[in-house]
Amino acid sequence: MDVLCTADLVQLFIDEDCKALSAVEGASGALTAAVEAVALRLKRGGRLFYIGAGTSGRLGVLDAAECPPTFCSPPELVQGVLAGGAPALLRSSEGLEDLESAGVDDLKARLFAEDDCLVGIAAGGTTPYVRGALQYALDMNALAIAMACVPTEQAPMPCQIDIRLLTGPELLTGSTRLKAGTATKMALNIISTGVMVRLGKVYGNRMVDVAASNSKLVDRSLRILRDLVGLSREEGLPLLIEAKGSVKRALLMAAGSMNLQEADTLLTKHDGNLRLALQSVGLKLESAHR
Repeated sequence: MDVLCTADLVQLFIDEDCKALSAVEGASGALTAAVEAVALRLKRGGRLFYIGAGTSGRLGVLDAAECPPTFCSPPELVQGVLAGGAPALLRSSEGLEDLESAGVDDLKARLFAEDDCLVGIAAGGTTPYVRGALQYALDMNALAIAMACVPTEQAPMPCQIDIRLLTGPELLTGSTRLKAGTATKMALNIISTGVMVRLGKVYGNRMVDVAASNSKLVDRSLRILRDLVGLSREEGLPLLIEAKGSVKRALLMAAGSMNLQEADTLLTKHDGNLRLALQSVGLKLESAHR
């Protein structure tokens, strides 16, 4: 690498990073199983935890942190657990990954329970912090999902669902923040977004469970109301205020000529699933103004 011109070096990175997508594609079956299994447990009151050390743990924290603003999910529903805690987000603390008991202790501190789900992320598949946590999840009959970037036979991990993102050797040897990190980020995107879709937090490709809590999200909410029920900004804003910032409520109120209480009751009856709520009263939004 050190003798390449900059243009060739950049192209080499681009060529290598293409392999991350192939690695994720190769794990599609395991990712499908993970989304379905996690959604099932969350529907009955469970939570989703990501656990890891170093880059793997930071990626889990990042994905978890994005769920509340994107899907209006409570912060405790999807949690990222990083060896070393918050300080390790900014400063390397990889030495903590050598303690199997530390992963278990971090789960216990969050009252990890039988209905919960754990995704243990370890690029090399050998991190004691992650392996200890996965074994703890298995022992209590929680859902244990392993995610690694090496073949199972090279580094077996205790789990019920085994996600292997086979990215191959890194361009910079051992730097798993590169291809392995990219593939891991893609896989976590699929899991969290796929689960939220299964939980009814998406209608078509719209974030209908978003809460209009700042100017950017108000603008996004008004665009959803325009696209799905044909309301102008001037019409949509007072409705959104009446719906207490909830796009789901506002859509039901507009499409079904309902008041807030009626929309709330209908959503509650259908576990917050907008499509099912609409269908129950003979409505759909696909043919609305776009």
